[in-house]
Amino acid sequence: QVQLVESGGGLVQAGGSLRLSCAASEFLTYAMGWFRQAPGKEREFVAAINWSGERSNYATSVKGRFTISRDNAKNTVNLQMNSLKLEDTAVYYCAARSGTYPYTEVGQYNIWGQGTQVTVSS
Repeated sequence: QVQLVESGGGLVQAGGSLRLSCAASEFLTYAMGWFRQAPGKEREFVAAINWSGERSNYATSVKGRFTISRDNAKNTVNLQMNSLKLEDTAVYYCAARSGTYPYTEVGQYNIWGQGTQVTVSS
């Protein structure tokens, strides 16, 4: 079973940047995704990338501000978050599943990390 460990969360002012990383125990042909969950809200899709890194999907709310990337040699997937807004505050989760498409639904992923907190302040 693949294990995922997120890092890079923290406190940042609105307009600032953070880079989240997710280290996987193994990658194989896994699609990887980032999701987030704010207090009192359901977990929602943020970004996903396919195995080769050639295809990605983004939530409308983050498109143009966030960039997902992966380094298969290092078994890591990253989420560069720029121009952060107050509404980006949430626990961010890394997720994985077998398959080569950048899936966008929570229910399509079966492997999850523990999450890392991102707090954007005014």
